[in-house]
Amino acid sequence: MHHVDLVLDPAADAAVRAAWAALDEAGLPSLAHHRSPSNRPHTTLALSRSWPAPPDREVLVRALGALPLTVRTGAPVVFGRGPFVLALAVVPTQGLIALHRSLADVLPPARAHLEPGAWTPHVTLANRLGTEQVGPALTVLVAGRLPETVTFEGARHWDSIGRLDEPLTGEGSPTVGG
Repeated sequence: MHHVDLVLDPAADAAVRAAWAALDEAGLPSLAHHRSPSNRPHTTLALSRSWPAPPDREVLVRALGALPLTVRTGAPVVFGRGPFVLALAVVPTQGLIALHRSLADVLPPARAHLEPGAWTPHVTLANRLGTEQVGPALTVLVAGRLPETVTFEGARHWDSIGRLDEPLTGEGSPTVGG
């Protein structure tokens, strides 16, 4: 699967990593132990079965020119019917919604919950929580300092099959027309 992930500013990244660590210290699931260099706080903007050819890739890179985008965050949210995913809600702005929609035109969403109009932007804090762990995890998060805003400073392409992690914006990113 091909992901386009929005990466957080350094302060928000550090705050999310601190939340991961606090959950871990409380003996709860978190992403703290996922040591892969590809594991970093992010919001998935697109998930597709295929990666676009160069002309469409240029459209994608141009759309990402809307970055950086600063957004507010909401309360922690719980997804699923068990086991659960715990995440920090991202309050979508018109700019974020427009960026998401423009990528869906180039990268057909692989899952219905990523379709325009169905997407719930978030930053994942923990996976695979049991019913009995949700309350204690929320207690840990409320006691901590989750960021009130995040700035999506850049984007990356994560190919989960090929294990490729490449920047789409900033240094090392593909160039438009190059």
